[in-house]
Amino acid sequence: MDPISGLLDSPRALGAFLLRAVMAPPWSIRVQDRAPITVVALLRGSACVLPAAGGTELLGPGDVAVLRGPDPYTIADRPETPPSVIVHPDQSCTTVDGRSLVLSMQLGVRTWGNDHDGPDLMLIGTYPEHSVVGERLLRALPPLVVVRRGEGATAVVDALAAEIVRDAPGQAVVLDRLLDLVLVAAVRAWCARPGDDTPAWFRAHGDPVVGRALRLVHDRPAEPWTVAGLAAEVGLSRAALARRFTELVGEPPMTYLAGWHMALAADALRATDATLETVARRVGYGGAFALSTAFRRAHGVSPQAYRTRLRQSPTSVWGAEA
Repeated sequence: MDPISGLLDSPRALGAFLLRAVMAPPWSIRVQDRAPITVVALLRGSACVLPAAGGTELLGPGDVAVLRGPDPYTIADRPETPPSVIVHPDQSCTTVDGRSLVLSMQLGVRTWGNDHDGPDLMLIGTYPEHSVVGERLLRALPPLVVVRRGEGATAVVDALAAEIVRDAPGQAVVLDRLLDLVLVAAVRAWCARPGDDTPAWFRAHGDPVVGRALRLVHDRPAEPWTVAGLAAEVGLSRAALARRFTELVGEPPMTYLAGWHMALAADALRATDATLETVARRVGYGGAFALSTAFRRAHGVSPQAYRTRLRQSPTSVWGAEA
């Protein structure tokens, strides 16, 4: 499995929150819904994204922003425009002083905003907590990724824009899959950029030794890997592999392996009904007890509690149709 496939195989929107937002300046929306990932694609006009971590990114037509939660962010016509709309964790939408905007800002099928003819038009897709978003993807992403028009996401954004206003049988499933494609296209474009902002483990795949070790770990997750075993496979001493791996990836081999196993386990618990024993064997643990102990240490809850929490029913967003 190549690194991009491993990173992007897990996003699975399940009843995602999708809408068209049509806005006339001045406007500013403070989003504090704690969603794991939000995708914003600007279709026309302009917008500014202001993540909690600081900085401002200006979006133009065709640009796509990927925001990693749960931190809040603001999207506005201009950086200095104060928020007039707040989106809360329960997906309710209010004014700053708490007045509901559920009815006043609905503009049609999956369409929301302050002016039906507003010059600023964007698509907003939010992955709720019960969707399958790989832990490895969440750990790899910075708080904000912006992919510019022409970097590879344009075609799928156009397809999503065409489908989002349709009201047809099975439309929710179609929109979920299109949102996944937009996210995959944006993250793939980001990973392909030269520079130091992409994950260290992704860049390390280009190394002939560490890259091979990473592919072994990704392709054979059920293998009871040790540093000595990996070193034998790639033709280095145990110490030499550990040193080179840590230097290029940013963490020791067994730390990386533990994180990979936890990511696979979390995704399997979200996406399948497999027993804990089956999941444990698939991701390299000796049995259910060993996985449960490691999982509770990593996530603070048991695997069953984690699975139950992430399968709660979704709610609607911002008062628009989901």
